[in-house]
Amino acid sequence: MSESTQHASHKSVDLTHETPDTIEALVPLMPVVLPVCGGLLIFLLAWIAVYMA
Repeated sequence: MSESTQHASHKSVDLTHETPDTIEALVPLMPVVLPVCGGLLIFLLAWIAVYMA
């Protein structure tokens, strides 16, 4: 019984320190990133269509 309580005392979790979330860091950039990626995709597809024709 004392062994299980000894292991439980080592499992303390520090909730005061939050790690930065990658997704939350990218969310403010979405109004810029999405149109740029969309434009690149359209250009790439048009270039492929012209190359194949």
